[in-house]
Amino acid sequence: MYNWLKQAREEGHVVPGSGKASPESWSGEAKFAVVLETAGMNASEVGEYCRSKGLYPEQVARWKQACVAGVGTGEQTGSESLKHARKQIRQLEKDLRRKEKALAESAALLILQKKFNALWEDAE
Repeated sequence: MYNWLKQAREEGHVVPGSGKASPESWSGEAKFAVVLETAGMNASEVGEYCRSKGLYPEQVARWKQACVAGVGTGEQTGSESLKHARKQIRQLEKDLRRKEKALAESAALLILQKKFNALWEDAE
C-alpha cells in the first residue's frame, strides 16, 4: 500500500499522508495539486471532492489564496524583504551589544561601590 501511495504522489495525484497527519501538514506540492484540481469546479463539486479527500472547502480556499499571494510576490520583492530583514537583524544586534556593554558597566560600578563601602566601614 505504501508503494501505491508513493507511486500516486510521484504521478502528481493528491494523496493524503498517514491517517494521523492532518491536511495542514501536507507538502506544498500536495496542497498546490488540490488547488489545481479544484480550480475548474463549482461549489458542489468542490464539496464532493473535499469529502472524498477528507478536506474542508475552507482549507482549499485558504490554500488557493496562499498560492495567489505567492505568485503575486515577485523575486524582487522577496530580495527586498530579505534585505530589510538583514538590516533589521544588524540593527537589533547593534542594540544588543550596546545594552550588554551598559549592563557590564553598571555591574562594574555596583561592585566598585560595594568595595568602596566595605573599605570605608573598615576605616571607621
